[in-house]
Amino acid sequence: EKPIRPAAVLIPVVARDEPTVLLTQRSAHLNEHAGQVAFPGGKIDATDTSPVDAALREAWEEVGLAREYVEPIGYLDLYGTGFGFRILPTVARVRPGFTLSVNPGEVDDAFEVPLSFLMNPLNHKMGQKEFRGMQRSFYEMPYAERYIWGATAGILRALYERIYLK
Repeated sequence: EKPIRPAAVLIPVVARDEPTVLLTQRSAHLNEHAGQVAFPGGKIDATDTSPVDAALREAWEEVGLAREYVEPIGYLDLYGTGFGFRILPTVARVRPGFTLSVNPGEVDDAFEVPLSFLMNPLNHKMGQKEFRGMQRSFYEMPYAERYIWGATAGILRALYERIYLK
């Protein structure tokens, strides 16, 4: 399917002694992707000056991650989804010391996963599911009680491929 809705997500790598990635658990009541693990991010609005601006705005709106703690590093390649989103992931270094304030209208929880776990190919499983009459394959990275899959796991795999396979 042709992706037609521009979106941006932030891949916030928290610069701890053991670096982590900040992820969200989307609210269970949402119309799209309810309850799924996701990066902070969403649709690019007309008022956003750039995709990184959209990702930073969404991170602030969803979890209260203040821009002053975030240093954008660069973009990954566009990531298209079967739901018509064309996502531009922005990798960013996040300085520790921030305080989060989860917006319950969008997010049930925010949590961190060790970057070393997410970049270990042994944790990159392949799942399958029927969707719109077709069998679809996707990455999944179960972590503790969290189930990271779909676009989020696919973008993490793309980050792994950019860092380790090139």
